[in-house]
Amino acid sequence: MSSETLLYIILAGIVALGLALFQYFNKEKGMSKINMLFSFLRFLTLFSVLLLIINPTFDQVKVTTEKPNLVVAVDNSSSIKHLKQDKNALDFVNALKVNSDIQNKFNVNYFSFNESLQTLDSINFKGQQTNIAKAFNQLNDVYKQTISPTILITDGNQTYGNDYQFSTNTYKQPIYPIILGDTISYTDLKIEQLNVNKYAYLKNQFPVEAILVYNGNKDANSKLVVKNGNTTVFSKAISFSKNKNSSVVNFMLPANSVGVSNYTTTLIPLDGEKNTINNTKNFAVEVINEQTKIALVSDYSHPDLGMLKKSIESNEQRSISILDSKKIINQINDFQLIIVYQPNIRFKGLYTKLKALNRNTFTIIGSKTDLNFLNKVTENYSHLITRQTENYLPELNTNYSPYRIEDINFESFPPLLSNYGQVNFKIPYQTILKKSINGVAIDEPLLATFETKGRREAVLFGENIWQWRAQSYLNEKSFNPFDDFIGRLIQYLASNKQKSRLNLDYESFYTGSRNVIIKAEFFDKNYVFDPRETLSITVTDRASKASKSMPLILKNNYYQVDLSSLQPSEYNFTVKATKENMAKSGSFQIIEYNVEQQFLNANVTKLEKLATNSLGKSYFIADTEQVVQELLNDNRYTPIQKSSKNTIPLIDWKYLLAIIAISLGLEWFLRKFNGFI
Repeated sequence: MSSETLLYIILAGIVALGLALFQYFNKEKGMSKINMLFSFLRFLTLFSVLLLIINPTFDQVKVTTEKPNLVVAVDNSSSIKHLKQDKNALDFVNALKVNSDIQNKFNVNYFSFNESLQTLDSINFKGQQTNIAKAFNQLNDVYKQTISPTILITDGNQTYGNDYQFSTNTYKQPIYPIILGDTISYTDLKIEQLNVNKYAYLKNQFPVEAILVYNGNKDANSKLVVKNGNTTVFSKAISFSKNKNSSVVNFMLPANSVGVSNYTTTLIPLDGEKNTINNTKNFAVEVINEQTKIALVSDYSHPDLGMLKKSIESNEQRSISILDSKKIINQINDFQLIIVYQPNIRFKGLYTKLKALNRNTFTIIGSKTDLNFLNKVTENYSHLITRQTENYLPELNTNYSPYRIEDINFESFPPLLSNYGQVNFKIPYQTILKKSINGVAIDEPLLATFETKGRREAVLFGENIWQWRAQSYLNEKSFNPFDDFIGRLIQYLASNKQKSRLNLDYESFYTGSRNVIIKAEFFDKNYVFDPRETLSITVTDRASKASKSMPLILKNNYYQVDLSSLQPSEYNFTVKATKENMAKSGSFQIIEYNVEQQFLNANVTKLEKLATNSLGKSYFIADTEQVVQELLNDNRYTPIQKSSKNTIPLIDWKYLLAIIAISLGLEWFLRKFNGFI
């Protein structure tokens, strides 16, 4: 409070006292006791009112003590139970929970992780995959600005994701790995990896590559055997030694029948081998009868061409040939779909053929497209010619109905170079992506599809789509999401099947380590997605004949059910729409494989490096008392006192209003009681 404000308060007190005495002082009788009381009450009222007018401010200082966090992350994958460390892990967590010293010094937060991070509500050690690096990324989002030493209870065996020993580049907290497992080296043979294509073509052979690893000091002999059912389709003797501890075996297998073929690959175990689970791996190949052939027609080179070839051929059921506008004429009947890239007058013969054959097409229009020519040869749409270009960003149309589109973060994609000017469609069309300028969507399509006269067409009004695939990789660390987006468009265009109101999306087979997800779309009679329908699925095990039913959950613009709890087997299923009495059936297989059971030991080396890089320290599960003492004695983890200063004006003090009301009320009551009113 300033000296000036203090002077005002003193003056207010003098003025209030003077006015109170002036009103109740009697020269003849002097100051009676009752008048003294009245003077005091009036002084209190006047002084309070004057204080409100002056409105002085007061500084309020609050001191709080903030304890550091202690993050406890427990590996919830099945490898912990496989290594018989599940009880040790739970005992240590329970010991932390009842340790009063730890509870007093830290705010303790418990998490579990396998494929991702969760709060530790319950733990069952049944996770089928482990991604330790992702767990650290998620923890970093929560504890980035705090002091949060982290206890990591794990065997250190990660099945996928980035290398977690470098997680300290982003996660700036000391890490204390509690190592579950031992360092004893056992003699072991295992199939490290099987590389095989997902699809093969009938009457062809498909390649298989087996990477075999031996851990031991003596010479060892084994045999690699591949069986299809009870039939041995390949075998080879394999020798290992201390110096030759790995072998890569390449071989070809025949594709004799259409459908999913299951194979079992076994590396015959050694005598006394402790872990024989990792000696066997199953795989499956879907044999198909034909391949979708696509022609990409362009008269000049562009990065988009190579990108489209790579993206489309990421699905082995499709092949693409890049041809010019002359060569395609005599080969047009060899292809199920024609992609026309930036057509010009030289494409006249191709468009004549396409119209005569009523063929499906995908047209990509860019800055080098001859719009005069295109407007003459296309009868379904026309493009206003301005001879100017514009960069358009994509915006997903969530109401697109012909097939399901997943948002692959289109808003992060760079703009496409397109011709400026309005596009006029002469027939009904569906927009997949709208044009957007500076984040503002305009009512024009960037990517659209339509159906007319028994054929399907798509038009992309922009070039440099190769930049989208590159950006998608930066976003997802994988080309798969973007390739799936292009693949669905190609699948739609390469097919002439009539629309179905109930569509299913599922794989022919799943490995035991993958999530078994079945998705469905349901459309009303106008082929608009209908979120009001109730879909259910009935799954039947072909072997045991056991059935189970469950509902599909509405998620954005599709329905979904997770069947990951099913055991490896072959299944038939039926999805039903309750209100419309409509159903669709299918089948799939779950191939037995548990990647978490492939480990014999904890990954001690990597966990020790993680601790060193983060300025923490690693401990084995038997030495947990030491980590508790380390945390309690480390001066880096001390409570922090924080003070906050808050300036409060007197007008916010509500009690002053109560004082004014009480003093005025009491003065009136006493005056009334004594007959002065």
